[in-house]
Amino acid sequence: MKYKILLVALIFMSQLNGQDTILPLWPKNEIPNRISSNESEVNKRGDILVISNVQVPTIEVFLPAKQNATGEAMLIFPGGGYGILAYDWEGTDIAKFLNGKGIAGIVVKYRLPSEVSQTNKHNVPLIDAQRALRMVRYHSKDFNITSEKIGIIGFSAGGHLASTLGTHFEDLVYDPLDAADKESARPDFMVLGYPVISMGPLTHEGSKRNLLGNTPTQELQDHFSNEKQVKVNTPPTFLFHATDDTAVPVENSLLFYNALKNKGVSVTMHIYPKGGHGFSLALNDQYLKGWTGLMYDWIESLD
Repeated sequence: MKYKILLVALIFMSQLNGQDTILPLWPKNEIPNRISSNESEVNKRGDILVISNVQVPTIEVFLPAKQNATGEAMLIFPGGGYGILAYDWEGTDIAKFLNGKGIAGIVVKYRLPSEVSQTNKHNVPLIDAQRALRMVRYHSKDFNITSEKIGIIGFSAGGHLASTLGTHFEDLVYDPLDAADKESARPDFMVLGYPVISMGPLTHEGSKRNLLGNTPTQELQDHFSNEKQVKVNTPPTFLFHATDDTAVPVENSLLFYNALKNKGVSVTMHIYPKGGHGFSLALNDQYLKGWTGLMYDWIESLD
């Protein structure tokens, strides 16, 4: 009850002050798969804000001006190889861009896999992702969001998490806690930027190791190879990637595109000749930054 009152108060205050809101995903002592440890969250500010050792997962809600709001929202999953979160570069910067288009941007500060502070660490990011989407859907009226227009966007390893949510939204990975957990965890649409998709030979080894450990079973690798998990109810998807990406091969996006196409899922893909990895909004590249406009037009084209 105290948790529910806290959430309502935080939402009310944010609306009153016109500020972004940070909401905890879970009551303090009811975070799934958490075990006691001496780990504490680390925030490092250099060219970008890097967060590691997340202990208390949150959503940071950025709402557009009411007169411009479309009713659409996107949950944002920053990348970082499941070892860190590039929190502003692939998180809050994206949210602020979306606000300019009238779309609510909601940055998910999800827990990163850790054998020190978690049990079954490979499920922990998905647990937080499912909970985040359910919470946003549950509070959609409070945020002036249409509950059937909630999408997700993820970058790099955050793209893997987003594609995991899009293919595993029905998986029972935690025990329901409250009324929010009665909501669907299915995104209405997905945007994946230079995503890790596969845990096979084309994977990003650091992301795979951080998520699955050093010697994962073939079954576990297949379970988190999302090109193998596409179903007919996987959400419509927009992919973008650069051919010269040496960190996450562009074949990851190609695999997912073909898997979606083969299941009859609506999919759009934009492959750029140059851009490397981790270009985010690509504001300094006149051609590459065009992905944002293409994405917006695609979202507006959805039924």
